[in-house]
Amino acid sequence: MSDTSFVRTEMLPQKAPPSTSVGIIGWARANLFSSPVNVVLTLASLYFVGYVLTSLLPWVFLSVWNADSLTECREIMNETWGSTHGHACWGVVNDRWLQLLYGFYPSELYWRVNLTLVVTLAALAPVLFAEKTPRQMLWLTGAYPFLMPWLLWGGSIWNPVVAALGFVTGYVVYRAVSEIAGSLLAVVATVVAALFWWFVLAAPAAALLSDIVPLTIETVESRKFGGFMLALLLGVVAIGVSLPIGILLALGRQSDLLVVKAMCVGFIEFVRGVPLITLLFVASLLLNVFMPPGTNFDIILRVMIMMTLFSAAYMAEVIRGGLASLPKGQYEGADSLGLNYWQAQRLIIMPQALKISIPGIVSTFISVFKDTTLVSIIGLFDVIGLSTAIRADTSWNGIYWELFAFIAVLFFVVCFSMSRYSMYLERKLQTGHKR
Repeated sequence: MSDTSFVRTEMLPQKAPPSTSVGIIGWARANLFSSPVNVVLTLASLYFVGYVLTSLLPWVFLSVWNADSLTECREIMNETWGSTHGHACWGVVNDRWLQLLYGFYPSELYWRVNLTLVVTLAALAPVLFAEKTPRQMLWLTGAYPFLMPWLLWGGSIWNPVVAALGFVTGYVVYRAVSEIAGSLLAVVATVVAALFWWFVLAAPAAALLSDIVPLTIETVESRKFGGFMLALLLGVVAIGVSLPIGILLALGRQSDLLVVKAMCVGFIEFVRGVPLITLLFVASLLLNVFMPPGTNFDIILRVMIMMTLFSAAYMAEVIRGGLASLPKGQYEGADSLGLNYWQAQRLIIMPQALKISIPGIVSTFISVFKDTTLVSIIGLFDVIGLSTAIRADTSWNGIYWELFAFIAVLFFVVCFSMSRYSMYLERKLQTGHKR
């Protein structure tokens, strides 16, 4: 009797997984219906979401868009649906959306606000997406702090130019003094030279240049600023300036120099212990008391300074947490390479600390941007202040939810964008192994 053997020469093709374990069905079984408790919670959640949507969607979409007053809105609702209940009156947004966005800025100059927004996004691109933008755009980023005020407030082009020359003067003095004396003396000379230029020479230089080559655009007073434009302006300035100040405060708090450490700790603890609204009242009412008679200190500039200092104090604590989380070996490694203090901070310590602190930094940014609505309490007509003024109008007296829903969407778009960028940046800088 012969023995026959069989050896497979090829593998069978792989079978598809069961349809109940992949796709939407598989995800639902694994996450929503994996146990009796999850089944009950899922069904209760679906019922709640359905109840909310059946009430919210008709209110949003079965609504009135074209009306000149709340009374007209209600008349249209009664004629169309027989009731005013459960229907939104978006006519107020359709009627006042430009005012909510631009405040009292002259309508013929809206193009300057729109251009400023485009320039802002273009200036942020090299910072936020450095690997995807040309390096030449960094020139726009450097010019933005001087270009933005000129576009919004107007006046002579030579005012921001001479302001920028103050930094150029400080840089030239620093390079010259640092080659002769130490770096500390060079820093002091830089500050003195820049302040001398700004407070003594800048105004005559700008006037002289304006007489020679008059390049001006129409001036817009700060009292005409308002709406969502004002919130963006305050938010961009406070966020952009508070980060470098917060880094310096965090480093100063960890300094071995007693005077520097005491000043930084005192500033941080004082600001964090005072509500922002108190600082805004100080900016609005008390700062002029300490100014020389006849000094015109712009209210928006005062608010910018206070919001920036408030944000910088919180930013310093966030960054200090990142610095404290670094192992001691990172500092010892920087010392072993022969790096001085600033080289070690720039090349080794600070990049890692900022990476660790990304969630806290972005959370502080979002909080600062939302806190811009507090300026309505000191008389500035931001988007919340304008909504109050609109509701006080006899045509729209009684309107409420529609205005605040529109404002909530505006803030959500900006805050959600910052949150998503934070997640993108964390994924981009991820260096650990994924499990």
